[in-house]
Amino acid sequence: MITDQIFRIEHCIEPVDVEQVIAKESFEKRGKGKFSILIFCLIVLLQLVSFGQSLTQSSYWVQLKDKNGTAFQLDHPEAFLSQRAIDRRNRQHIVIDETDLPVSSVYLDSLKKLGLEIVHTSKWLNGLTVRTSDTALIKQLQALAFVGNVELTRPANLLKSVQHKFSDEEVSYDAANYGNAISQLTQLNGQYLHRQGFRGKGIQIAILDAGFWHVDEIMAFDSLRASNRILGTHDFVDPKSDIYQQHSHGMSVLSCMGGNQPNDLIGTAPDASFYLFRSEDTSSEYLIEEDNWVAAAEMADSVGVDVINSSLGYYEFEDPKMNHSYSDLDGKSSRATQAANMAFRKGILVFNSAGNEGNDVWKRIIVPSDGENVIAVGAVDKSGIRASFSSVGPAFGGAVKPNVVALGSSTYLVTGSEILGYSSGTSFSSPVLAGMGACLLQSNPYANVSQLKMAIEQSAHQYSAPDSLLGYGIPDFEKADNYLKLNFSNDLKSETGFMVSPNPFSEYLLIENQNQRLGENCTISIFNLQGNCLYQSTFKTTAEVLVNNLSNLPQGMLILSIRSGGKEERVKLLKIN
Repeated sequence: MITDQIFRIEHCIEPVDVEQVIAKESFEKRGKGKFSILIFCLIVLLQLVSFGQSLTQSSYWVQLKDKNGTAFQLDHPEAFLSQRAIDRRNRQHIVIDETDLPVSSVYLDSLKKLGLEIVHTSKWLNGLTVRTSDTALIKQLQALAFVGNVELTRPANLLKSVQHKFSDEEVSYDAANYGNAISQLTQLNGQYLHRQGFRGKGIQIAILDAGFWHVDEIMAFDSLRASNRILGTHDFVDPKSDIYQQHSHGMSVLSCMGGNQPNDLIGTAPDASFYLFRSEDTSSEYLIEEDNWVAAAEMADSVGVDVINSSLGYYEFEDPKMNHSYSDLDGKSSRATQAANMAFRKGILVFNSAGNEGNDVWKRIIVPSDGENVIAVGAVDKSGIRASFSSVGPAFGGAVKPNVVALGSSTYLVTGSEILGYSSGTSFSSPVLAGMGACLLQSNPYANVSQLKMAIEQSAHQYSAPDSLLGYGIPDFEKADNYLKLNFSNDLKSETGFMVSPNPFSEYLLIENQNQRLGENCTISIFNLQGNCLYQSTFKTTAEVLVNNLSNLPQGMLILSIRSGGKEERVKLLKIN
């Protein structure tokens, strides 16, 4: 059952500071010191008792037809989005639209009156997950005028089978190679950004995973804890649990990015900040986990993250009727894939493991790595040779998948045994690359997600001839950074026909109209690198426009946006005294 705090976050029953609520929840759940075996067992027992009721209930996805009755308005987004989420949209010129509005509280009240327990909702997909042990309620639910369809996502009587849900293998590490995390960095030429100080500072990453065992204690995460860069946690499988006592998979994933044990292990984004979300239930495999994924991605958006890493994927379930066919992997069909695409459209860079099915009958990528906007990450070894387990593409319909690859065969990290060593799987190539994506964003804070994704792909070693094994290949983050820098030009004539001078500037800017199309509306805006608008003016175009009174703008790098004739061009400005 979802907690009252998180319910308010998702449905905005009353205005809240989303970031403070999640951080408070994280702090309250954080354990201090190592538990004895006895205490650990008691905690597990208590969790089983509290979670037991849900095991006697079935879960269903309920698709709603509309959002009639929602209590929120698009012109007041602060009521349902954090300021950081709003700033991210502004920075990338993303319009806040109906998909951002929470689902109708009127409909939620109607479902609760029927006796249904609401687990979580999706504003993006306009639906929700409910739980009940009374199957007679489902017919009543299906008959409601505002309900589109109802789908079973987790039965009460589980069809239990034993699965190893993460096909990564831990291998022993040689002391001579201790601290060999440099390999996963240099294979991507990531040291180029690290040497310039771009190590993810100021960038927020949400990790969707199965648990984060002892992240509150392990030495490699000391710097995260000391600087309060674990911003919040939430368990979408069992909101009453402690994610630091759950599966170790997410802990290993986090170490690939945020691990920072000097001289031993440095992740690809050691200065980034993180939200840790558990959406994966390792005890079973049912469709509800995709809906957990949707809820987690929406929370990630609401609190304002910049990057999502998901080392999860789905195609086969305990109930075969829920299985995906290859035709479902068309980049837009499954709910998790739809949510991943929507996260990208909201300005979040989304990385997902391509899958570890290369040696199995299925062989192919898995949901939601098929998403048309998702960067699906395959795995290679240190020599750049594809790991045999790495899932292959393309997506159904022919889209290039995986998009790119990174080191996923013998990746150096914190293993499930809480020691430094090697593990293999696309579960680890994805965060290695996601961490570099965060560094690239830090270096290019005004680039939008489409530009970032394109730069990563275009920098890869086989961009001109992608295939179904490696996609575009191994990215080079020096090239990616250079591509993005070329997108900013001080000469606007090629697009809008305007010239801007001087640059650097102090008190004024002169904007010259080169296209001679006079009388059109033109809007100029000046933003800081966080996306906040510092100056804006709209005027009719003339041969020259002098913009005065800019001396109060802050010193440093700024972004000028010029919109005219249906086109927009941006240029970096340097403000000096």
